Amino acid sequence: MVPYLLALAAIALSLSILMAGAWVVQQRSGNSGWVDTIWTFSVGIVGAASALWPLTNGAPNPRQWLVAALVAIWSLRLGVHIAVRTAAISDDPRYAAFAQEWGVHAPRRMFVFLQNQALGSIPLVFAIFVAAHFPGEVMRWRDYFAAFVLLAAIIGEAIADSQLKQFRESPGHHGQVCDVGLWRWSRHPNYFFQWLGWLAYPIIAISPDYGWGWASLLAPAFMYWILVHVTGVPPLEAQMLRSRGDRYRDYQSRTSAFFPLPPR
Repeated sequence: MVPYLLALAAIALSLSILMAGAWVVQQRSGNSGWVDTIWTFSVGIVGAASALWPLTNGAPNPRQWLVAALVAIWSLRLGVHIAVRTAAISDDPRYAAFAQEWGVHAPRRMFVFLQNQALGSIPLVFAIFVAAHFPGEVMRWRDYFAAFVLLAAIIGEAIADSQLKQFRESPGHHGQVCDVGLWRWSRHPNYFFQWLGWLAYPIIAISPDYGWGWASLLAPAFMYWILVHVTGVPPLEAQMLRSRGDRYRDYQSRTSAFFPLPPR
């Protein structure tokens, strides 16, 4: 138990420090879009390091390397995508709305917000840790299936991001609502695939003989709550209603909010 608790403490401290750095970057640049970029790379770096964290004197086993590679691929793909998007804007409208609401207390409130984000990221990285350290070095079919789920989620999210980018860049689509491809089936397919990828770690970790493995369920549960009820869907849809009005209301009336379903 002690090595797991030490790893948990190290994860918490690392995420807190990195998100404090994100606050410094946000304050100096004035572009809060870098917050999500740094968060993504932070989870990737701390997650990969925790996967390779030695619990014994031996070298990391194949499962540890697999989990570390998967979280690194996820982080690199998403982090680069957000970085490119952030470089093209002056500020993220979601965080800008928070700053406007907070007024003169915005710097302090943003620091607390990002530390809460670091706190909320602990279950995500700990899920990576417990999956990577599943007892036994022999790879199982579940490990390969989890890799398939995560890679499929990464590809699905990349497709959704690409479809949205192409729609926005096409002539005549200014002020329109993207409802093509995956966006016809879900108002937030990128968020859905983001959530789906976190199911990979419980697939690896959960076992009647591995008590710590059940902690991996916190990752998809927490990610769903964050995306659907906190910093994902609510502020983005509020911003879309302000900018698109009835067009977005019509889109809402016929399109699933999160899980891909046939349009109504």
